[in-house]
Amino acid sequence: MTTPVPFYREVLGALTRADVPFLVGGAYALCRYIGVHRATKDLDLMVCEEDWPAAAQALRARGIVTKLVFPHWLGKAMALRAQVDIIFNGGNHLTPVTRDWFVHAVPEPVLGFQTVLCPVEELLWSKSFVMERERFDGADVQHLLRAFADRLEWRRLIDRFAGHEGLLRAHLMFFEYIYPGEYRRIPGWVVPAVEAAIAAAPPAPANLCRGTRLSRAQYLVDIEEWGYVDDRLPPHGSMSDRDWLRWTNAIDTKQSRVRPGRRTSVPKPAAAAAAASPDSSDPADRSAAAADDRKSPASCASQ
Repeated sequence: MTTPVPFYREVLGALTRADVPFLVGGAYALCRYIGVHRATKDLDLMVCEEDWPAAAQALRARGIVTKLVFPHWLGKAMALRAQVDIIFNGGNHLTPVTRDWFVHAVPEPVLGFQTVLCPVEELLWSKSFVMERERFDGADVQHLLRAFADRLEWRRLIDRFAGHEGLLRAHLMFFEYIYPGEYRRIPGWVVPAVEAAIAAAPPAPANLCRGTRLSRAQYLVDIEEWGYVDDRLPPHGSMSDRDWLRWTNAIDTKQSRVRPGRRTSVPKPAAAAAAASPDSSDPADRSAAAADDRKSPASCASQ
């Protein structure tokens, strides 16, 4: 197999014949929506989490190797020189694929199969949280806004960001800066609605860090050394300890430039750590002290 396309067709055919519902996402959907061609090493398909077993069974029945790589969000169909990502959530465990995605999906032929594309709103929503050092989807978000600012189902999109409206506001601020002439295409009620949702939100704990929702690597220092609580973990999020460890230990520490070493336990919430150590200082004080240490020339030179 000299190109991955025949394998992609095998996967699409296996799922189609088995009546496993799936959406096409990733570069294929993005190209269709914004007209930007992008070389990609794999094909991204999206399924509901409860459909992963049926998808894996259908693929294996055709002799295709499958693997549940990260149980909280990602499976794969694999060949020697090709792979298909089968996605049912975001890596941050915040953007699950649900049945209503299919209600708003866009019919589109892909590689000879009649498929449906991930809806623009859900594609934008899921990409909004991808801000790793090695991968930043902010430009994709802006290009989707440029293409659909006056056609998005804004109410549905705002609802998707429930509890995280501040991130949507940030992307809209970037949009105003990047495309000052296009910004007026956003309906006039949208920004006030987002601002109202932010204002109505209950106060967040002083030591909460939502940065890990955006990058699993770049905010590790906040929760491992500076006393912040990881928003992905209970009681704020629903990621399990096991999934946290699997996902965190998969970080390429050289590429992401984070502290190397395998993690064997999740960081303690700051309040619990303080209770366990009577002599420990206030989380904010520990955070400031750690930040001062990291600013020192000696500390930076040793990294």
